[in-house]
Parts: sequence; C-alpha cells; structure tokens
Amino acid sequence: MNLKKIIKTFAISMLLAVTSTAANAQDLLARQAPVDRKMAAVDTIMLRNITMREELESPAADLYANWDNKYAHRATELPETFNIDLRHFTMPTTSRVITSNFGSRWGRQHKGLDIKVYIGDTIRAAFSGKVRIVRYERGGYGKYIVIRHNNGLETIYGHLSKQLVEENQEVRSGEVIGLGGNTGRSTGSHLHFETRLCGVALNPALMFDFRAQDVTGDYYAFNKQTYDNESTNATRLRGKQDSSTFASSGSADDFATNKRTTSGLSDQISYHKVKKGETLSSIARKRGVTVDKICKLNHISKSMRLRPGQILRYS
Repeated sequence: MNLKKIIKTFAISMLLAVTSTAANAQDLLARQAPVDRKMAAVDTIMLRNITMREELESPAADLYANWDNKYAHRATELPETFNIDLRHFTMPTTSRVITSNFGSRWGRQHKGLDIKVYIGDTIRAAFSGKVRIVRYERGGYGKYIVIRHNNGLETIYGHLSKQLVEENQEVRSGEVIGLGGNTGRSTGSHLHFETRLCGVALNPALMFDFRAQDVTGDYYAFNKQTYDNESTNATRLRGKQDSSTFASSGSADDFATNKRTTSGLSDQISYHKVKKGETLSSIARKRGVTVDKICKLNHISKSMRLRPGQILRYS
C-alpha cells in the first residue's frame, strides 16, 4: 500500500508539474505577443522610412533606369498600362487661359500645353518630387525646369524668366520653382507645360483642367491602346477651343477667351490682369460685376490677397 501511495503521489506531482509548465509557457507566449506586435510595427516604420529615402534619392526608380541631368527627356519603353496618382497636386499657375493645344501645330508636334502667363508670374511645382534639370535652351524651352515625381510623371516648365530651384533639389507640391517669362523659342510670354511618362509626352489635358484649376480625377489610368482617343477627347473638352483666345477687349490688360455657344447664344469669357494696388472691390467696380461673382468664377475667397499679374475671370 505504501508503494501504491508513493506512486500515486509521484504521478499527481508530475501531472501538476506538466500542467504548471504548460500554463507558464502559455503565459510566456501571451506576454511575448505584444512584443511581437511592437516589433512588427517597428519593422513597418523602418521599411516605410527606407522607401521614402529611396524615393527622395531617385523618384519613380521602378520606371526609370537612371537619374541624370543631361537630357530634358529621353523616351524609353512605356508600360502597357500605368496608374498615375494625381492626388496632392497643385496647379502650376493660376491662369486659366490656354493658348496652344497639345498635338500637331504648324507642321510639327507640340508636346505640351501653352498657358498664358505674364513675365514675373509665379510658377509652382505640380507635385512633390526632385528637380532633375535646370537649364537654358536658346532655340527651344528657354529657361526651363524638369521635375521627376514619385507618381511616375516628369513635368517640364518652359520659357521661364527666372529659375528659383537647383538640380537635385527636393521640392514639395505647390512650392514656387520659377517665374513666368518669354525666353527661348517663344512669341510671347507663356508657360509651356509638359507631362511625360518614361520620357514620352502625354497630353496634360488628360490630367489637368486649367480652366477649372483642378485635376481630372484622383488617378489617371494610362492605357496604350486607348490613349490616342482619350487625348483627342481631352483636347476637345479641356484644350483651347478657338482662334479668338486672345481677342482684345479694350486694353492691353484685358483679353477675352473661349467663346462658347450654348443653346444658340454666344457666351464670351473675359479676364482681368491684376495691377499693383488693385483689390477685388476695385476690379469689381471697374468691370461692372460683384465681388461675389469674381470669387465664384475663380474659386477664391474674398480675403484672398491679390498679386500683380494675376489673371482673374470676371464674366
């Protein structure tokens, strides 16, 4: 009997020991779980920081084989499809006046949109990215800037009077990069604006609506098969609409553009170039309209500070 009791006592002790060990192991695993989650979060943050550093060093590196400051553009193979992120954009200029469309012009291809600006007007980066080229080209772009963006696009800003950034400089969306001008092969002050993917020029009207001062959506889905038709349609909807874009409206500071016919009635859109010292109230009185109308047409607030050279629509 004593032996049986000893064996029984030993068995119970072993069972309790195993149970205790299993419980301790579970406790250990339970205590380890938060640590594992914290480490996973740290790994995620580290990976995100590494990705951000790589993008700063060479934006859109998955699309472009190298980074150089020699060529404004050098075409490489376009992907069959590519989704371009248009969020976090800034319009490069507040001007809503398009003077020349993308496409065939005077027997040659015009690779961008020409937007009416005046010498000294502010030009801003359309998206965040890194400045690849700051150069002067007498027979072409004049003083121009090329920026490569993390969304895969490169934007080109031509005919500037002044460049305010340097090559390899990181810029944020909306940062001032230059001033409007009339340098290079240009017949009047304007901004020549290009959007390129893998060095190939895409119609900016597919992505930018200068008259509405907005992008066409959160994303533009580029597709090789449908691009040509989409580009033609974008020009029809958002490009220069007729040859009277810069018909005079009484003085050198006035111009009318984009005559539209709706239900048989001609509706002429008119603009005012802001002079030094002018306010929304003084412009409204001069043009015979209300401040509210000017604000509504230009999507601005009454408290907005005007700058000389700024273009405002008033009808």
